[in-house]
Amino acid sequence: MKTPFSLAIVVAAGLLVAGCAGPEQKLGRGLANSVEFARGGEFRRSVEQAGVFGEPDHAYTTGVIRGVNRTIGRTLLGLYEVVTFPIPSYDPILTRYYSAAPAYPANYKPGLMEDSMFDRDTSLDFSGGDVMPFFPGSRFRIFDN
Repeated sequence: MKTPFSLAIVVAAGLLVAGCAGPEQKLGRGLANSVEFARGGEFRRSVEQAGVFGEPDHAYTTGVIRGVNRTIGRTLLGLYEVVTFPIPSYDPILTRYYSAAPAYPANYKPGLMEDSMFDRDTSLDFSGGDVMPFFPGSRFRIFDN
């Protein structure tokens, strides 16, 4: 019982001494990279780049193999950053091989999803939308024409 409590105190003290910006960025970067296997950005980018800059047959062979390798590497890198986020040295690691931000294919530019949370009215500071879309009769729409 004494050991987990002591470990919790050490971790809490480490977070308080370290500040917020470094661990927050490292944890966010680690979480974004650790779900790379589900997102598949490195895989799609590797297949696309192998097809564009190499022969078309390389997209289905070399591109797939390189995509799987880079996906596994980025996932492990993300898990490492999640586990070690309270420990100082908050700069991205392995930047020679992986960018700090997740990779996307050249034909896709990520943006914010279409939602009333991100698309607010200038004067009223809200834009309406569904308050509880799963509940019948809960439509709240004031800007529909």
